[in-house]
Amino acid sequence: MEVQELRPGLWRWETAHPEWEHGFHWPQVVGSVYAELPDAVVIVDPQVPVEDAQRFWDALDRDVERLGRPVNVLQTVHWHERSVETVLERYHATLWRPDQPGELPSALRAEIVEGPAWVEAIFYLEPWRALVVGDVLLGDGGGLRVPLSWFPKEEQDWARTGLKERLRALLDLDVDLVLVSHGEPVLERGHEALANALA
Repeated sequence: MEVQELRPGLWRWETAHPEWEHGFHWPQVVGSVYAELPDAVVIVDPQVPVEDAQRFWDALDRDVERLGRPVNVLQTVHWHERSVETVLERYHATLWRPDQPGELPSALRAEIVEGPAWVEAIFYLEPWRALVVGDVLLGDGGGLRVPLSWFPKEEQDWARTGLKERLRALLDLDVDLVLVSHGEPVLERGHEALANALA
């Protein structure tokens, strides 16, 4: 497990997905985000590390207890099930996912992207000017890219045009960080990286 404190109250960790197998189109290591908002603790797409599980739970338990705020678990897309149920049960948390939306904590927005047969949320954490992204953008050598090869052949033309067009609405946001689920996060000049990916 690799853990980064990106800003005070904003953390990202990476760990191997235990169900990953060779031949999958997505990489074995996945990213998750922890954020301390004014009225909630938010955990996005949580994957509990298998090898460091006790250390992970000890740290998360301390933070949740210290803050005394309700825990909200957010999924960017419904197939990012990961450790969601375990976190929900441990903290009696509230679940939010794009196909079952509800009320979000303050200082948090969700931009909804609909594909031919799926819906994904991109979360904007206002205090840190941070986007949290599931699968529609990948980290790529310090920048970002739309994963065209991840889409079925019949959807690739749509992804190249329609998806990019839909994502351009994100350029209206003041973005510094882009925290991706797959690949390296963008930790500065996020708006520029986003604009380049959508050009």
